[in-house]
Amino acid sequence: MANLLLNIFGSSPIAPLQKHMQLANQCANKLPEFFNSVVEDNWDQATSIQSEINDLEHQADEMKQEIRSHLPKHLLMPVPRIDLLNLLLEQDKIANTTKDISGLVLGRKMQIPASIRNEFLAFINKCVETVEQATVCIKELDELFEVGFRGPEVDLVGKQIDMLDQLESDTDDMQSHLRSLLFKIEKELHAVDVMFLYKLIETAGDLADTAERVGRRLQMLLAK
Repeated sequence: MANLLLNIFGSSPIAPLQKHMQLANQCANKLPEFFNSVVEDNWDQATSIQSEINDLEHQADEMKQEIRSHLPKHLLMPVPRIDLLNLLLEQDKIANTTKDISGLVLGRKMQIPASIRNEFLAFINKCVETVEQATVCIKELDELFEVGFRGPEVDLVGKQIDMLDQLESDTDDMQSHLRSLLFKIEKELHAVDVMFLYKLIETAGDLADTAERVGRRLQMLLAK
């Protein structure tokens, strides 16, 4: 058991959480390349990238299970164990949502209308940037642990969370604008395609929302 715990947690109970967030971030980072393949109508490449997303999501899911099973209950920590597990759950939703987005698009071989293509790709990039910022915040978690969630490190992470909030707010504005653009052209498209395009925009927005919730969970830890 000792060796197993050492393999999972190393010298810190936080390291596995950070590794899990890195996997979720790698998963989301596949989306720009995936959608570039979609708009180029290169479905073989899109399928290959989705396979990579699925593999990363599977790795993240396995790591989540290991962390949930083996996070020591007896370990003295400056924050409650349940708060770390709730943080882990939000992180895992990023990988799950990325998988859902790529699966939705690939399953229907969805076409992004040319008139909204640039705005859509910019929106996806901003959502991925939001996940990246959440990952930056989580990278500071081990430092926070070492200082007992006190001192200048708390202020630094607070500023990083503020940046995360701003990025998520930007995605809200872009999402609203994208919906208005789609509304203007929806009569030119098949009704079913329009329905799934709205669903795609909503699910991509969920990715940024979940990244923000990672920041909220981290902020709750700072307030303990």
